[in-house]
Amino acid sequence: MSGLPENTPYSADRSLIGKVRRRLARALTRKPAHLDLARPLLTISFDDAPASAAHAGADILARHGVHGTYFISAGLMGKDSHLGLFARVDEVKALHAAGHEIADHTYSHLDCGKAGSAAISGNIEANLRSLKHMGIPKPRTFAYPYGDVSPQAKAVLNDRYLAARALHHGLIETGTDLNQAPAVGIEGPRGEETARLWLDRAHKARAWLVLYTHDVRANPSDWGCTPEVLERLVVRALDLGFDIVTFAEGARRAQPATAHRTAA
Repeated sequence: MSGLPENTPYSADRSLIGKVRRRLARALTRKPAHLDLARPLLTISFDDAPASAAHAGADILARHGVHGTYFISAGLMGKDSHLGLFARVDEVKALHAAGHEIADHTYSHLDCGKAGSAAISGNIEANLRSLKHMGIPKPRTFAYPYGDVSPQAKAVLNDRYLAARALHHGLIETGTDLNQAPAVGIEGPRGEETARLWLDRAHKARAWLVLYTHDVRANPSDWGCTPEVLERLVVRALDLGFDIVTFAEGARRAQPATAHRTAA
């Protein structure tokens, strides 16, 4: 999927150069987290917001009284892809009305690893205009499409968002870079097993874990999960005593104490 969706999935740059670029980006424009948690945190997020995530995913969260984060690319809404149909405008508005976070994912699902600063900024502004037209408040967080990051992308995002989520595995603890925050996918045949492993690690470390998926349906894509898997993970997290929060709420709690005083 490159820009607007296609039936053939787009693959971000996995070359040696791409890997070096992402590694270099980790050292630049850092925004260290500051966390002192009484309970571990969990964020459940949905990338691109297929309609199945807006319905089956949201229904599961509602049953357990929690909210998730939907990273929206407005240019995809209502279109078809290998992930299924993307949520329409009315479905995204309903997610917001139900208390879920609507966050930024660029307008056209732009590969921020390859794009220049001006293109990234313009694509973000187009997404913000579309969301504003829908009555959605300005997003406070971002997720890199395809998880692809570059130094220029981090520089563009640094002053715009509380946090920007990538795709490398890890926990968010004090010192973790909120401009390139780790996350764990609930996807593929071992998605549930992997997510449970990271839930246990986050519980033990009393840290913040971000899980993500795309579609939520009986026969998911390679980037999605079934409703049963998602529900079991939510139940597991609540049984372990996790506080399930949106990505924006987690990022708010992870700001330095001076930022909290300034905001107050």
